[in-house]
Amino acid sequence: MGSQIYGGLKLVLLTALIGISAALPENPASKHSSPSNSGQINSNSVLVALLDSHYTELAELVEKALLLQTLEKAVSQHNITIFAPRNEALERQLDPEFKRFLLEPGNLRSLQTLLLFHIIPTRIGSHQWPSSTTESTPTHHKTLCNDRLHLTSKASGERVVDLAKVILPDDVVRPDGVIHGIERLLIPRSVQEDFNRRRNLQSISAVLPEGAPEVDPRTHRLKKPASPAPAGSPPVLPIFDAMAPGPSIAPAPAPGPGGPRFWST
Repeated sequence: MGSQIYGGLKLVLLTALIGISAALPENPASKHSSPSNSGQINSNSVLVALLDSHYTELAELVEKALLLQTLEKAVSQHNITIFAPRNEALERQLDPEFKRFLLEPGNLRSLQTLLLFHIIPTRIGSHQWPSSTTESTPTHHKTLCNDRLHLTSKASGERVVDLAKVILPDDVVRPDGVIHGIERLLIPRSVQEDFNRRRNLQSISAVLPEGAPEVDPRTHRLKKPASPAPAGSPPVLPIFDAMAPGPSIAPAPAPGPGGPRFWST
């Protein structure tokens, strides 16, 4: 019993020592190392803030898309700007068929492209947004998926990224990046085309194949597809014609009076 208590106290002390060592200041010699060489992020990173923020639906998709390592590398190399759709845009305003398409294991690349389309590898605060006077010539910024986003401003001062309004500018600000809340999901053209292509293929495969045309053995002509007859209607063929066999299966004639059955001994 005493050994179990001692082991428990030892584990508690070890955990406390680990916490204290993590809180100690860094070695001055390590300050000269660049973030890109370390490849690690601290607790004050914009990526950690995203995972702990109220954008839970977006954070869940980032984890499902296996993008944490990619984003850690991006944050360690430069500041980033994240355009985060509100949860309602992903929960209730997204097409259910499109959401199922994104979550299918075979469409992981499309999901990754969609999420990386919301991240720009540079810091763009609300004060750096183009003014309404330059609305006719929006600024283009390359995203982490190599597509471009267009930033514009309206005369009312409303900020827009592509077709989505910015509803929470500078919602989360960290030393290595900023998060802007937007009203809807941003969909790159490549993902939209991939979704349309998969949907068309599914609609084609869902069509039932038509059977081969049937030939009438009596007339040697193609049979027309029979439409269902209404209840109580007379038969299509007369009863005699329907029951009469064809010439190839006609019964043999009955033996006559002079046949073998009537021979007398």
